[in-house]
Amino acid sequence: MDSLPTLLANLLGEKILILDGAMGTMVQRYGLEEADFRDHELVCRHPSPLKGNNDLLCLTRPQVITSIHLEYLRAGAKIIETNTFNSNSFSQADYELSALVKALNRAAVACAREAIRQYREEQPAADVFLAGAVGPLNKTLSLSPDVNNPGFRAVTFDQVEQAYFEQIDVLLEGGVDLLLIETIFDTLNAKAALVAAEKVFQVKKQQVPIMISVTITDASGRTLSGQTVEAFWNSVSHVRPLSVGINCALGAKEMRPYIEELSRLAGCYISCYPNAGLPNAFGGYDETPESFAAAMREFAEAGFLNIAGGCCGTTPAHIAALAAAVKDISPRKIPQIKKATRLSGLEPLTIDENSGFIMVGERTNVAGSPKFKKLILENKFAEAVEIARQQVEAGANIIDVNFDEALLDSEAAMVKFLNLIAAEPDIARVPVMIDSSKFSVIEAGLKCLQGRSVVNSISLKEGEEKFLEQARIIKSYGAVVIVMAFDEQGQAA
Repeated sequence: MDSLPTLLANLLGEKILILDGAMGTMVQRYGLEEADFRDHELVCRHPSPLKGNNDLLCLTRPQVITSIHLEYLRAGAKIIETNTFNSNSFSQADYELSALVKALNRAAVACAREAIRQYREEQPAADVFLAGAVGPLNKTLSLSPDVNNPGFRAVTFDQVEQAYFEQIDVLLEGGVDLLLIETIFDTLNAKAALVAAEKVFQVKKQQVPIMISVTITDASGRTLSGQTVEAFWNSVSHVRPLSVGINCALGAKEMRPYIEELSRLAGCYISCYPNAGLPNAFGGYDETPESFAAAMREFAEAGFLNIAGGCCGTTPAHIAALAAAVKDISPRKIPQIKKATRLSGLEPLTIDENSGFIMVGERTNVAGSPKFKKLILENKFAEAVEIARQQVEAGANIIDVNFDEALLDSEAAMVKFLNLIAAEPDIARVPVMIDSSKFSVIEAGLKCLQGRSVVNSISLKEGEEKFLEQARIIKSYGAVVIVMAFDEQGQAA
């Protein structure tokens, strides 16, 4: 039998694969009450209200979730998602159920696997796949929840990574075929999920393909954390995903320019699963299966699609209409992407043979700017941020940030400064070069940047093994690296 990646690649080369539609929309149709969310020994006496925690239904009403999965399979979906969008410790904390994360993910995989088993009794030759759905969390690493304190973060990268590790570990253990990191509104959260996934793969000595799907929040063409489509792709392309795509927030018509752009940029498969139009005054979705499918057919005919499905407001009827609409249309061919150095802040920066000089602003460096050093030592970070702004306004393509100073807590200073400039779009639009001789400072900086940054620098001074370890860590955060020509014997002549 073909291996999963080979089978998937073969199928994706032949046709547009259909992803399922909305889970929440379908759950609403069952008219479930509080009692339905409590019908399990783990939650029957829980002190907090539970209605609305749809992931919990995998434990309390598994037959409902399995039935919804089965409806989507019968409608033509070849990839179904586990009902685990909020099955992480942060999202479940809203219901005081963080301790149930492992149980929720196990139950969700079991519900979906049962639906697949039943479907294969009806269609023995069907090639269908299970994607472990990994949602965006209710906390963000790139934005402060306090308008009066732009450098504040309610959560750390390590905490987010650990939450994702816990979820992904159980999804993989349960037997998902794919991971779908979806509805990404903050690329730094997504990076934490990607780092966590890689660590799970290493621990389990098992790997599955990764699908990535971003959410463009409005007509600005940016994520909630401010990145453009191309900047986002530059930030996550290092994991070489099976697919990258766009879902949620917009209907198909509004999503068109962004899926067209991503289709041109990405050297992998493209997924697209829009909402059933924009929400109406009552929070519902009015786009019919026919109009939804017609818009998606136009995407397919334009050569944008490899994987197509639906998000909020879509139903098995929408998915059935979509499957019929794109059935005879050839999938998008993956383009040959020209090699270049592709960086990003909120906006992309491509460095190739046509770029000319790239200007690196080095005044945000305590070793290179006495004024900047004095401000930092006096804890005048707001004034120090203005120096970064002046550099970008003067034409710097990248800003170099360095806090190597004996009188400083360099890691804390790096984190504080990078979090502050993240709140300034006119600064954060350019990539950052993290500059330090201490690798702990470099890694602390990488955990603050949603864009694709530059590390300055690593070398072979401590030997090849240490060099490779540091290079692997830098790659896991999606950064590029400057390598200094030093080895154990000294500087190269």
